Amino acid sequence: MHALRMRGKIITAGALFAVGGLALTGCTAGEDTNAEPTNNSVEGNQSEGETVVIGFSGPAADHGWLKAINDAALAEAEKYPDIDLRVAEGTNDANLQISQVEQFINDQVDAIVLLPTDGAALTDVAIRAMEAGVPVINVDREFSSPFAARATVLGDNYGMGVSAGTYICEQVGDQPDAVVAEIAGVDALPLTQDRSEGFKDALEACGLEVTNRVAADFTVQGGEAAAGQLLSAAPEIDALWNHDDDQGIGVLAAIDAAGRDEFIMVGGAGSANAMREIESGDSVLQATIIYPHTQAADGIRLARLLAQDKAMSDLVEIEVPNRVVLNAPVVTSENVGEYLPTAFES
Repeated sequence: MHALRMRGKIITAGALFAVGGLALTGCTAGEDTNAEPTNNSVEGNQSEGETVVIGFSGPAADHGWLKAINDAALAEAEKYPDIDLRVAEGTNDANLQISQVEQFINDQVDAIVLLPTDGAALTDVAIRAMEAGVPVINVDREFSSPFAARATVLGDNYGMGVSAGTYICEQVGDQPDAVVAEIAGVDALPLTQDRSEGFKDALEACGLEVTNRVAADFTVQGGEAAAGQLLSAAPEIDALWNHDDDQGIGVLAAIDAAGRDEFIMVGGAGSANAMREIESGDSVLQATIIYPHTQAADGIRLARLLAQDKAMSDLVEIEVPNRVVLNAPVVTSENVGEYLPTAFES
C-alpha cells in the first residue's frame, strides 16, 4: 500500500460546518466567559487537540468529480495541525481497497474515511474495522450494513433527480406533450437508479414522463456515444437531463455535431465547465444540479471530531450524527456566480 502523511494549519471552511450558527456559542448575560469550551462548541471544535491518525481510501482520480473528492479531502486535512492523514493509493479495485483498510486496522489508526469503489464489497472489512474500535466514516457509496460505519456522508442522489425534474417542470410543464429525455450514468449503480427515480417522481407531479432514455458510463466518450444514440432516436426533444457533467462534455459535443438546439438541457454534479456554459447564455445547457465534491472533506472533519470526542458545533446534540445527507441545489444563470468559485474542473 502506497501511503503518505500530511499535516497543516486550521482555517474555517466547508459546506458541512457553516459557522453561521454562532448563536449556539454566543455569550449571554451572567455567563462565565472563562468557562472551558464544551465538546460541541465552535471554540472546542477548532482548538488543537491530540494528534489523530486518519486513514483515507478513495477512488482512482479518473473522473473530474472523483479527483475533486480526493483533492478536497487532502486540502481539508492540511488545515488541521492535529491531523496525521494516511492516504492510500486511489483505486477502482475492490480487493485492493479491502487490503488498504486491513492495513489501516493493523496500523491502529484512530479513524478511517472510506469512499468505497463498491459499497457492498467493502462492507465486511468496514465492519471488521468497527469491531476493532476504529470508527469508519462512509462517503458517497453506502455500505450494505448499518454496522459498517459510525457516520455516513452522502450526496442526495434521489434529490438530484427531484431537483432536475422540478426545474424541467418549471420550464416546460405547461406543455402536456413535452418530450423529456434522460441520459443516465451507469444503470447498475444504486446512485443512478436513485437519480432516475427522483426524476421520474418529480416529473409526475406536473404530468410529464421520460419518453426517451439511454445510459452512459460517466465518461466523455460514453456520454457522446449515448447522446448520439438518443438524438437519432428522438427527432424532437423539449428537455434533457444528463446525470453527470463529466459525461456531459461528450453529450454537448454530440448535440453540437447534430446541430440540435431546440431543447433545454440540465446537467448533474456541478462542474466548473458546466457552469461556464450556463453563464455564457449561448448553450442548450441551462442548469446543473450540485452533487457536492466536499463529501470526503466533510468525512475528514467528522473523523477528527469523533477521534477527539467532539461533536458538531451547530447542533445541540453532543455527538456526531449518524448520517449526513447534503443538499442538491439547482444552479442556473441567476445564481451561477455563487457556485462557480468553488466548483470542480471536469
